[in-house]
Amino acid sequence: MGTCNAPDHDTNVPRFKLPRRACDAHCHVFGPAARFPYAPGRAYTPPDAPKESLGALHAVLGIERAVIVQASCHGTDNHAMLDAIATSGGRYRGVAIVDGSFTAEDYADLHDRGIRGVRFNFVKHLGGMPDLNVFDRVLEQIRPLEWHVVVHLDAADIVELSGPLRRLPVPFIIDHMGRVKADGGLEQPAFLALLDLMTLENCWVKVCGSERVSVTGPPFLDAVPFAQALVRAAPDRVLWGTDWPHPNVGRHVPNDGDLVDLLPLIASDEALRGKLLVDNPARLYDFGA
Repeated sequence: MGTCNAPDHDTNVPRFKLPRRACDAHCHVFGPAARFPYAPGRAYTPPDAPKESLGALHAVLGIERAVIVQASCHGTDNHAMLDAIATSGGRYRGVAIVDGSFTAEDYADLHDRGIRGVRFNFVKHLGGMPDLNVFDRVLEQIRPLEWHVVVHLDAADIVELSGPLRRLPVPFIIDHMGRVKADGGLEQPAFLALLDLMTLENCWVKVCGSERVSVTGPPFLDAVPFAQALVRAAPDRVLWGTDWPHPNVGRHVPNDGDLVDLLPLIASDEALRGKLLVDNPARLYDFGA
């Protein structure tokens, strides 16, 4: 069981001013462990990153809405996330981690408490391929709720998984630009497969994780062409998030203010940024006006 670095708490005030109702569509809360213990079989142990710290970050960045994505270190115990949503005054939604034990009543309760999707990890260092029987059963259970599934996978697996992804009966979101590596270029097979998936009306992509895509390090400019290409491919089905507090990010822990300042490069005009930051997450996560 490994540990991961703490986030950069000295958040830079971004030069770029986010639009009203901007949404951080991929962030996490961890613990505090004394109240919300981490899962016994977790692959890593993060430093506590509670809802209060997330709120303080968003205040500095100018973010009004957020989608908290359950991370594997808490497993299927979604209580830390649900607590953050409950105290957000309607500004937060969530994506849960579930297993085959969840019932229709459990899903209805989660929906009432602000959950709008489930997440499955296919990433090898987080356990690899999930039980596909459970995966299929969960998708059938969430379909009547009009939820989506978030798919966290390695770039090396995108080509192989493209066929199964095309058959999914619900909207699906691929995390972190598919975790491609910038030194492979825009023509690498994994990224071409990702762009091809973006032709599907039920495929979304998060253009976050520039620090994971980059091979040159801060300010992660080598990741920008990949995000630009995805925004151009499907401007109505892209989302952006900080990925705070950046679990397992490697040696370059980003400053979240600097990540915000990549947005004018990723989405070159106000209309595109409005879709990426406001309209798309509002539609997918039922934020309303």
